[in-house]
Amino acid sequence: MRENKEVTALLRLIDDPDDEVFHTVCEKILHYGRSIIPNLESLWEHTQDESVQERIEQLIHRVHFQDLQEEFLQWSQSKRPEILRGAILVARYQFPDLNVPYLLSEFDQIRRNIWLELNNYLTPLEQVNVFNSILYSYYKLQGHELTERDPKYFFINQVIESRQGNSYTLGILYLSLCELLDIPIFAVDVPRQFIFAYIDTLYHFYNPDNEGIQQIQFFLDPLNGMVYTQKDVDTYLKKINAFDKDSYYNPLTTVRVITKMLEELCLCYRYRREDQKADEIQQLINLIVTDSAHGDQL
Repeated sequence: MRENKEVTALLRLIDDPDDEVFHTVCEKILHYGRSIIPNLESLWEHTQDESVQERIEQLIHRVHFQDLQEEFLQWSQSKRPEILRGAILVARYQFPDLNVPYLLSEFDQIRRNIWLELNNYLTPLEQVNVFNSILYSYYKLQGHELTERDPKYFFINQVIESRQGNSYTLGILYLSLCELLDIPIFAVDVPRQFIFAYIDTLYHFYNPDNEGIQQIQFFLDPLNGMVYTQKDVDTYLKKINAFDKDSYYNPLTTVRVITKMLEELCLCYRYRREDQKADEIQQLINLIVTDSAHGDQL
């Protein structure tokens, strides 16, 4: 950002001991958005006072977070929110300078490897076996339970870089690949679980123009690729005394999947007593939940 008199004056006031003055300075700096970050970083490098450096770091974070809120809102308002994009925005909370082109390039390589093994003659289960072979055997993706309460497993770039994640990051990677490869696998709202269903659309032979009937072939755990039958899931629902089980088999919207992911991340930060981060994640949840009241699509 090019220097101007107002910016120069604002930067000089960052070390003002008066909290009211500093608050006013913060609000004006936030008005400039991301374009002022290089100025703040340069000031940090030329500042010796650690307390002032801490103020600058807080300001940089606030600018990044403000920008992230705007991007989340735009994403949730889009006609067809992309689930991978949503996961990238979650990762940018912790990694604001995330190398998105590199991430997308690595993702596309995974897609290509799966695509080369698929053909139109494979059964649904054979298609899933191809996915599982590439993801869990070739790439050796490793799943970690949500109970481990480690925030790093919630960030999609960590899956690409370290091959480790939880059910949400591994699951979103899986769902993104299915979406691009036209595999009808969707997240469903089974209580206390994040699992998928392979949902075929069946058409009447004599009336192919009629609306098809959706039928679940089987269920899938993205943590390890394990396949479950309808009976397995029905037994689980009965065990936890879940009623109205038909509603649990409806596909989740993209925005709902990302919301559930953020909710778990928020709980994770609460567990670790990182309340400021938990509060900010809750702000993101409130932002997209309020907006999704207007409706979104899968």
